[in-house]
Amino acid sequence: SSTMLLSEAEVQSARGAWEKIYVDAEDNGTAVLVRMFTEHPDTKSYFTHFKGMDSVEEMKQSDQVRGHGKKVFSAINDMVQHLDNSEAFLGIVTPLGKKHATQLKIDPKNFRIICDIILQLMEEKFGGDCKASFEKVTNEICTHLNNIYKEEGW
Repeated sequence: SSTMLLSEAEVQSARGAWEKIYVDAEDNGTAVLVRMFTEHPDTKSYFTHFKGMDSVEEMKQSDQVRGHGKKVFSAINDMVQHLDNSEAFLGIVTPLGKKHATQLKIDPKNFRIICDIILQLMEEKFGGDCKASFEKVTNEICTHLNNIYKEEGW
């Protein structure tokens, strides 16, 4: 059997927490990106089509922002489904990390930013317990992504 990243209990509570926010994947994914672009405007520079957008309303309604928000949430959802199988988990995280490191050249600090915003949103919407049970997952994701970046020479 494959090694687990979290205990069975942690996996269950993390999945429960994630399900709450994933129900509205597109809206919540969009909210996370809009907050990132607003609080960390330099992150917009990676997205050529978001660069000129300054108003929150404009961002919220942009098909590209919404589409990418949903994409981010789908990727995390795939990881959450495989928390009990580190091989499968890495099978999702590794190509994603490589693509962001080599093709997109995204600074890895942005993964931590986005994870922290997801945790904030969880806390605001569903309380501190929800955030606490997902925190370990975001740490796993960021740790693995950072390792992939190191392997790629960052």
